[in-house]
This record gives sequence, C-alpha cells and structure tokens, in this order.
Amino acid sequence: MLMKKIGFLSFGHWADHPAYQTRTGGDTLLQSIDLAVAAEQLGLDGAYFRVHHFARQLASPFPLLSAVGAKTSRIEIGTGVIDMRYENPLYMVEDAGAADLISGGRLQLGISRGSPEQVIDGWRYFGYELAAGETDAEMGRRKALEFLEKLQGKGFAEPNPYPMFPNPPGLLRLEPYAPGLRDRIWWGAASNATAVWAAEQGMYLQSSTLKYDESGKPFHVQQAEQIRLYKEAWKQAGHTRKARVSVSRSVFAIVNEQDRLYFGQQGKGTDSFGYIESDKRAVFGKTYAAEPDKLIEELSQDEAIKEADTLLLTIPNTLGVDYNAHILSSILEHVAPALGWR
Repeated sequence: MLMKKIGFLSFGHWADHPAYQTRTGGDTLLQSIDLAVAAEQLGLDGAYFRVHHFARQLASPFPLLSAVGAKTSRIEIGTGVIDMRYENPLYMVEDAGAADLISGGRLQLGISRGSPEQVIDGWRYFGYELAAGETDAEMGRRKALEFLEKLQGKGFAEPNPYPMFPNPPGLLRLEPYAPGLRDRIWWGAASNATAVWAAEQGMYLQSSTLKYDESGKPFHVQQAEQIRLYKEAWKQAGHTRKARVSVSRSVFAIVNEQDRLYFGQQGKGTDSFGYIESDKRAVFGKTYAAEPDKLIEELSQDEAIKEADTLLLTIPNTLGVDYNAHILSSILEHVAPALGWR
C-alpha cells in the first residue's frame, strides 16, 4: 500500500446522556475544534465533519470549518458530506470562500445529492421545490453544478449603475473569491454511475462505509471497483490535476482495557446488506476492531483502501476529545507504519 493521508470523520452527535461527553450542541462544536487541533498535533492530515439536518448532530459546517481553520495551520479541513438539496449554491459559495480564505486554502469540501434524512423532504422546509419533472437527486446535482460554476470566480451579475460603492468593470462575481477552491470539491457517491459523473465534472471522490449493492460482492470489492471506474473516467475526461479518492472506515486498535471494553465485540461483525431507501439495496462495510497485529492483517486485504489516497477514520465523538485523540494516535503509532501508510 502507498502512503496515505489519514484524517478523522465526525458525525458530531450529542445527547443528554450520562455516558456522553457531548451533552449539548455547544459541547459538540467546541470539542470538534479541540479535536481538530489535537489531530494536527498528532500528525493527522485531515479533520472532516458530517452534515445532517433536523438532528442532534452537526448541521451548519461553515462556522465550524472557519473556527478550525483559524485554530490550525496545516491540517486539511472538510465535510463528508453536505447535502446539496438543502443549499443555496450562491450563498454557499460565499460561506465556503470565507472558510477557505480563513484556513489559508486548506478546505476540502465534500458535497452530495444527499441521503435519507430525519424528516420527509426536509429541504422543502428550507424553501426549496423541485423543478417540473425533477427528482430530489437531480435537484441536488443541479445545485452542485451551479455551485461549481460560481466557484470559478467569473462575473455573472449585472452591476447597479448607481452602486453604494464603486464597482470594478464588467459583470460582478460573488465575494470573497477563494482561488483554487473549485479544484478541491469532492462528491460523495453511493453508486458507480455517480462516481463516473463526479470524475467527469472534475470533482474528487468520497466513498463511504456503504454503497449501493450493484453486484452482491463484498463491500470493499465493490468499492474498489467503483474507485477504478472513477479513475478511468477522470483519465478519459482529460483533467490535468491528479485525481483524489477518500474512503471512510471504522477502525479501532485495541491497545488497552478501555479499548476492549468499548470495541472488543465490534470487530467480530461482517459486511451487511439492507435498504437505505425503499428501492435502494445497499452493502455496509464492517467495523475493524482488534489488536494491532490482527488489524494490520485485515486492513491489508481491503481492496478499496489500497485504491484510495485518503483514509477517513470515523470516530465516536461522544466519548470526548482525549479518548478520540487516543484512538487516532493508536492507529498512527501501531497500525499505519506496518501498512506503509506512514
């Protein structure tokens, strides 16, 4: 396996539960910043956050990304993923541009057409409606393409002849403009076809711990096939920059009794098949949890990790900053070097 960028992916859960270190939204936001700082100090390469609406989870990513960008100096910061059905693409260009500039150009923004949410058609409550004959997935992709177009920084808006402040000549663009951000947008793809579409649009690929079941093969094999199709489509599209691919995994190295208490039974599972939508059968990847030598053996057989340049470790954020830093450092110290990731 080649050296890899290694980051964490947090879903940002909180609840008033006696076992949780994150009892409130404020706890989760502040601890997310602290964990990103700790991850940078440990030598990790990325801090990524999931976005869900109508749930006690992280929802509005740009204030958090901006704060992380201001408190760190090296680590990549991003999302995995923003549901474009809920977004105003133009306002999002401004928010993303600001967060990227604050971080010094470290934003790696994952977006997608969205997954099943907590409420029915939640995007309608945000004021959005489908165009005639359009599905919600098509709406998400349409908004994504508008977002990508406006990120290029080209003028498109007719200036007021009597503005409050002097305008530059020509049509106006959205500000602040973040140079290079258009080339750091990732698409969360659950199918082979949307992975190919992402490559054609010049977006990097994020592939999660689940994907649509398109062959009945093991999860990591199907995901590896998806990645290879993406890379070929990227090549055929003629993009001059190198493609990037991330996969996310739940990986826990058991190095002490507390680890064994939390995760000792989780590594005994296997891939599972089920439905994430009424007509969408999916395959879900297993959790890797074992002593480091066994983890190294199991992870070395994961075809999709071999194909990816970036690995995002999903974390149990409710267990607090210190324990999650321990989880991440255990992977860096006891697992990554033996696999050639470091």
